[in-house]
Amino acid sequence: MDGRDWSLFLQPYEQAVEELKVKFKTMRVELKIREAYAPIEFVTGRVKRISSILEKARRLGVAPDRLEDGIEDIAGIRIMCQFVDDIHRVAALIRTRKDLELVYEKDYITNYKDSGYRSYHIIVKYPVQTALGFKHVLAEIQIRTLAMNFWATIEHSLNYKFKESLPEDVRNRLKKAAEAAFLLDTEMTSIREEILDAQTEFEEQSNAVSRVLNGIQDLYFYHRVREAAQFQIKFNELFEQQDYHALHTLSIDIGAAIAKAKKNNQS
Repeated sequence: MDGRDWSLFLQPYEQAVEELKVKFKTMRVELKIREAYAPIEFVTGRVKRISSILEKARRLGVAPDRLEDGIEDIAGIRIMCQFVDDIHRVAALIRTRKDLELVYEKDYITNYKDSGYRSYHIIVKYPVQTALGFKHVLAEIQIRTLAMNFWATIEHSLNYKFKESLPEDVRNRLKKAAEAAFLLDTEMTSIREEILDAQTEFEEQSNAVSRVLNGIQDLYFYHRVREAAQFQIKFNELFEQQDYHALHTLSIDIGAAIAKAKKNNQS
């Protein structure tokens, strides 16, 4: 231990993680709006624990005064995807960004580890505005499918328990589990269009319900109580029948009623 102020040392990394999480979540929302589908399922992030930093530095032979450039994953972002193809799409999007500098990439999907570990890693330099000016910190962005992440989380826990010395039988079973997880990803990719169609249909149905109910509330706001009540009765009937096509038409009718109410309110 070198007696450094660890809170001060880790603060830029914590800031980098928070900013990158916001940026990638914003990317997800924008892609959803533009393309009706986002390759990003969700985003998480963390700053490595002090004990983990020291343990990794010891294992890699990194001197205490070289932690900032010797340990690349003090700041870590994890981007989860539904499909393997999405991983490569997200990686391509990250390469085009101007708010970070790409250092290098590690493709553990094509070249998976002996343990069975699969993931796509991108090491970046990210500029953080501190009280003393800009500071560039290294961050690791891991891009995985949900199945890859489930396996990696279990493997990490087991490695922690056995201090990186997994028993042979556990190692073999983990490797088989990794193959099963990748087979699941492969199967999901083969029915990708069916999955996306189902998700799109569900979202459209949910949006139709929201539009109708929000529209009814707007009519109450404009004191169109009788109209709102009539639309509510019609909604209850259509929702019970699960007639989402008719609900979409109903939302258009409600929109027209709101437009009329606004016009009358202004005159």
